[in-house]
Amino acid sequence: MIKTDILIIGAGPTGLFAVFEAGLLKLKCHILDSLPQPGGQLSELYPKKPIYDIPGFPEVLAGDLVNNLMEQIKQFEPGFTLGERAETIEKQEDGSFIVTSNKGKKFQASVVAIAGGLGSFEPRKPLIEDIEFYENKGVKYFIKNPEKFRNKRVVIAGGGDSALDWSVFLSNVASEVTLIHRRNEFRGALDSVEKVQELKNAGKIKMITPGEVVGLNGAEHLESIDVDINGAHRNIPTDYFIPLFGLTPKLGPIANWGLEIERNAIKVNNALDYQTNIPGIFAIGDVNTYPGKLKLILCGFHEATLMCQAAYQIINPGKKYLMKYTTVSGIDGFDGTRKEAPKAVVKAID
Repeated sequence: MIKTDILIIGAGPTGLFAVFEAGLLKLKCHILDSLPQPGGQLSELYPKKPIYDIPGFPEVLAGDLVNNLMEQIKQFEPGFTLGERAETIEKQEDGSFIVTSNKGKKFQASVVAIAGGLGSFEPRKPLIEDIEFYENKGVKYFIKNPEKFRNKRVVIAGGGDSALDWSVFLSNVASEVTLIHRRNEFRGALDSVEKVQELKNAGKIKMITPGEVVGLNGAEHLESIDVDINGAHRNIPTDYFIPLFGLTPKLGPIANWGLEIERNAIKVNNALDYQTNIPGIFAIGDVNTYPGKLKLILCGFHEATLMCQAAYQIINPGKKYLMKYTTVSGIDGFDGTRKEAPKAVVKAID
C-alpha cells in the first residue's frame, strides 16, 4: 500500500504542477499514470512541437516544458507509478480513499486529484486488413522520436494539422516523404498547407490526392503499401506508414466511479475549488468541465493551485494556512534543500 496526502491521477503538465503547489503546503504527492513516462500529451503526442502560450516563455518545446516541470518538482520528491491505470476507488471510514490500479497496486490518500487530461487516448485506426500485425513493425500512430525515421521512406496519411506538420518536419529527416489524403483539400493551418505546397514544388514531399491506403505488404516488417487512386491501384515501397486520423479520448474506468460526467468530461465546482460531486475527489486540467472552461495548460496550472488549497483544508481541518509569496518565504524541499532570494543587508557606505 502506497500512502500519500494527495494521489494525482495523470502525469501531464497540470498533474506535475500540482505537485509543486502541494509541496509549498507541505503536502506529499504520488502520481499514477497509464503512460510509461511523465508529460501526458506533451510527451506522448508532440514532444518536439513548440508551445507559445505559457506565461514567461515566448516559445518552449512541449518536451522541454515537461523537463522543466520535473526539475521544478524534484525537491518535493513525488512518487511515480507509471504504466498503470487507475481502475477502482473505495472510500474508507476515515474519509480517505484507496485506489487500485489495473495491476493490483493500491494507493491510499486523503485527497484524489484526477488530472488525466482528456483521459486515455486511442488512435483512430484506418480499416485496413492486417493493420494490427504491422503495428510496431512499420505502422506508427504517434511520432515520439523523429530520429527513428532518419533516412527512411515514410508514408503519412491524413488531412489535418498533424499530417501536414509532420510531413513538413520529416521532409528534413526521412529520405522520402509521401503524403496521402482522400481529398484534394486539407483542413489545417494556412501556413502549414502553404509549406507543404512549397516542399512539394521543391520535390521534398510527394503528394497523392485524392488517394486512400487500402493494403499493407511485408513478411516480417512493412515493405510496401497499396493505394487506391480513383479506382486504380498503385504499390508504393515504404519503411513506415503513419496514419494520422486523430485520437479518441476515453475516461476509462474512472467513468464508473460515480462522478458526474458531461460529454466525456468530469463536472466540477469551478466557483470554489474544482471538486467533483464526491467530496475529496477533484478534477483539474482538460479532464474537467464547467461553464466557460478553456482547455489550456495555463488554466490547468490555475486549477491545480486552488485544488491544493482546498486539499490542505481537508487534510488539516481547522488549521489556517497563511499564504506567503515564494519571493518572501523561499521554498523548503522535502529533500532538505532550500531556495530563497538573497536577503538585503543594511550597511553604511564610507
